[in-house]
Amino acid sequence: MSHSVIPTSEEHFEGLHRAVDVVAREHKYLALIEAPPLEQSIAFYRDVLANDFPHFVALHGRAVVGWCDVAPVFGHSRAHIGVLGIALLPEARHKGLGAALLQAAIDKSWTRGLTRIALSVRTDNLNAKALYERFGFELEGTYRRANLIDGVYYDAHAMALLR
Repeated sequence: MSHSVIPTSEEHFEGLHRAVDVVAREHKYLALIEAPPLEQSIAFYRDVLANDFPHFVALHGRAVVGWCDVAPVFGHSRAHIGVLGIALLPEARHKGLGAALLQAAIDKSWTRGLTRIALSVRTDNLNAKALYERFGFELEGTYRRANLIDGVYYDAHAMALLR
């Protein structure tokens, strides 16, 4: 069975929600430690898609194994900015899907008219940081104690890609 990266549609919402929950429960890669309620997630996905912001899924056959989105930032003066989120299920990592998802999201962001894609990545997530750097994201600073998980603080890098 092969992998593919395609734009997210309604048919992916439940699988996407399950994937978010799996990655969140790893307590390493997301700001969440579990997925929000399904209804809240679906409202978020619908809003992103309705506003033509990038949202892509990685599939193994028909199963969602990862995603990448660029969400809007609040405020008229920041309408040119999107915030990147990306993750893959453990079994889908190190297969080139992260790069394919990231490229799709960047391309759609520029087509959409964005000129800045920002992200935050934990300083101990070296694989993700290397991927972002390979695509031209630059380190802008460090958020100290950016995440608190299971009683432990983690710093995060602020990174951005400008068009």
